Parts: sequence; C-alpha cells; structure tokens
Amino acid sequence: MTLIRWNPARPLRSLAVQGEIDRLLDSFRGQSAAATAAPWTMPVDVEETPEAYVLRADLPGFSQKDVKVSLTGDTLTLHAERQRDSEAVTGSVHRSERLYGTFERTFTLADPVRGDQVKASYKDGVLEIRVPKADEAKVREIEVQVG
Repeated sequence: MTLIRWNPARPLRSLAVQGEIDRLLDSFRGQSAAATAAPWTMPVDVEETPEAYVLRADLPGFSQKDVKVSLTGDTLTLHAERQRDSEAVTGSVHRSERLYGTFERTFTLADPVRGDQVKASYKDGVLEIRVPKADEAKVREIEVQVG
C-alpha cells in the first residue's frame, strides 16, 4: 500500500482545471466568459446617403415608450430602458440571462444636419432614425461650361 501525502490545495487545483476546460468548451460553442459578462449594447447600423443619415437599432422586447432619441448639435443619442418584470416569481429561478436597466449609444455625425426634421419610427423591435443633412452638407455638382 502506497501512502500519499495529503495536500489541502489539491481540490482547488482540480477546480481550476475544470474552469479552464469549461472556458475552452465555451470558446468552441462561440461563447466566452467575457462576452457573457460584458454589458449589453444595442446593435446599430449606420448608413449615409447623399440626403441623410439612416440609423437602425435592434431593440427586441422594448416598448415604444421605453425608447428615447435626442439630438444635440451633431451628437445623436439613443436611450432605452428595460425594467424587470414586477410579477412575483412563484418557483425557483434556474437561470436569468435577460438584461435589465438603462442602455445608451451616442453617435457623432460628420456633417451638419437639420435637427428640426429628424424622424424616428419603431416597428417589430427595430428603431429607424432618419437624420436629414443640412443643405450646406449635401454634395452639389457644378456644371462646367465651355468658355
């Protein structure tokens, strides 16, 4: 019979190895601890046309009253807030992954815009904002005359 010296740190080392294995498996599944722990930001597409900037933000599960858009000078801010359901939980919660709280994105627009003509619409969880460019920001073609 062989005697093995007891080491109180041995169980902790095996837990550390298990944690490394879990991180490795999560990376193969496309998940990472950093990605799941990172604060949520709303994904936004920004398109520029000759006449306007068009922004589309995915905001699934938000109601229209919880979404606000503001423009200050050349800075456009999207603000959304989601409250935790006030319903009492009747059973035990096994997993809670939905994020709650305040979410905000800010964009600085490169050209002067017409703040009084900004339009925002919200349909099927997608917020679309159309910000018209000011006349001086629009590209104008100048006809070259033969002299």
